[in-house]
Amino acid sequence: MRAAPTLAKNFTVDAPAVTYTDEAIIAEYPYTQVKTSLGEGGVTVVRPTTTTFTFKTERKVPRFGVMLVGLGGNNGSTVVAGIIANREKITWRTNKGVQQPNYYGSVTQSSTLRLGSDDNGDDVYIPFSKILPMVHPNDLVIGGWDINSANLAEAMERAQVLEYDLQRQLVPYLKDIKPLPSIYFPDFIAANQSDRADNVLEGTKLQLLNKIREDIKEFKAKNELDSVIVLWTANTERFCDVAEGLNDTKESLMAAIARDEDEISPSTIFAIASILEGCPYINGSPQNTFVPGVIELATEMDVLIAGDDFKTGQTKMKSVMVDWLISAGIKPVSIVSYNHLGNNDGKNLSAPSQFRSKEISKSNVVDDMVASNRILYEDHEHPDHCVVIKYVPYVGDSKRAMDEYTSNIFLNGHNTIAMHNTCEDSLLAAPLIIDLIIIGELMTRIQCKTGNDPSTPFEKFHPVLSVLSYLLKAPLVPDGTPVVNALMKQRACMENIFRACVGLPPENNMLLEHKVRSLMTKH
Repeated sequence: MRAAPTLAKNFTVDAPAVTYTDEAIIAEYPYTQVKTSLGEGGVTVVRPTTTTFTFKTERKVPRFGVMLVGLGGNNGSTVVAGIIANREKITWRTNKGVQQPNYYGSVTQSSTLRLGSDDNGDDVYIPFSKILPMVHPNDLVIGGWDINSANLAEAMERAQVLEYDLQRQLVPYLKDIKPLPSIYFPDFIAANQSDRADNVLEGTKLQLLNKIREDIKEFKAKNELDSVIVLWTANTERFCDVAEGLNDTKESLMAAIARDEDEISPSTIFAIASILEGCPYINGSPQNTFVPGVIELATEMDVLIAGDDFKTGQTKMKSVMVDWLISAGIKPVSIVSYNHLGNNDGKNLSAPSQFRSKEISKSNVVDDMVASNRILYEDHEHPDHCVVIKYVPYVGDSKRAMDEYTSNIFLNGHNTIAMHNTCEDSLLAAPLIIDLIIIGELMTRIQCKTGNDPSTPFEKFHPVLSVLSYLLKAPLVPDGTPVVNALMKQRACMENIFRACVGLPPENNMLLEHKVRSLMTKH
């Protein structure tokens, strides 16, 4: 019987290509690609190529803050409450006994990476958060905006997410945290949200943009922060129109704001304000915040943006199921997804325009997996795919998701998989939000270049931060680059980039030392 895998607390890489200084980790990394071309007679010619990259990661973890748009919502109040519960080590009683706080559901805080194997051939792992220097969530400084004036103790009680005994102990920490007034354009969210809108800013769109910029500056200065990320966890908006002269370029977008155009959404104003202040912006809802003008502005200013829509329950499972089926040579022909929920997100999504935004983000999740297998699918062939969301107030934050996957199998037989998933919506979203913040901040400290010539300058990753795709339903990617939705490919991408930053090769899972007799050691 083999020994259990080891969990290392920390590590250093002992290799000529890796250098540790007080300021940075510098690693040379051979990046291998496989290029194909069409040769004579229609034969595909395959050529492996290797390019040397040098990665540089700043080691100093900054004093860091996040501003949440929708601070008083279910997600916002749960994030803040959860961090405080962990930081203060608050325990609480339920009918199951005494409960301890944790960060379960967070990739950075509760998952591991395989470093390698020891002399006995046993695996050695490390906490994900130790692969590179990362901010700890207990150290986050959090503020933000909300269209409702409730303090976070009241918001927590209204959300009905946390156990009463935990809520009771958190009230002293939350009662003095009040959201800043936010932007409210009734046309962009459901009419049923109007009764919550008692904490809203007034003015033209340009005035609102400048006010949000001032809020970010004041938050950063007041808390003596080195850097700030802004993250949207507010209501889903309807899609806004994208039109020439409105938002197709950064110039037209800024001019449209100056003209006070109706079709400029609140989330787009927040994104622009964040970018102009040099702060990364993450869109956790499905609307088209990142119109072409916003992407152009972020690219020009070299400020990171990421989206769209948190990937927590049903869609995450779908990206696993469909990837598994297609990679097994099974052909999904019908995917029907139904879910109902009773929190304020569900209430807002009961309006057709807001539901349409969500439907779009949920429906495209299988596209790259289908396109990867032209044995199963002809060009332009796609499974039937239906998404339904219903508002049922009684179930509150405990969302029910039901999926049916019907597939063609051997000799045109049929296989149907039906799945029921109870998703505690905010308890799944909160650790994901924390991961987006922590990894988003880390990516601001990573630079790379091709080759190892000291005279070649380092550059940051592209401002459209597709590395965060693992955490998002409808990943935003740089123009002309592939969208990857398969969950484990997304995880492998993120993990292997971080491994490259410390000079480690990607995990290939071949384990030849355990499969070739001359390499195997008897124990």
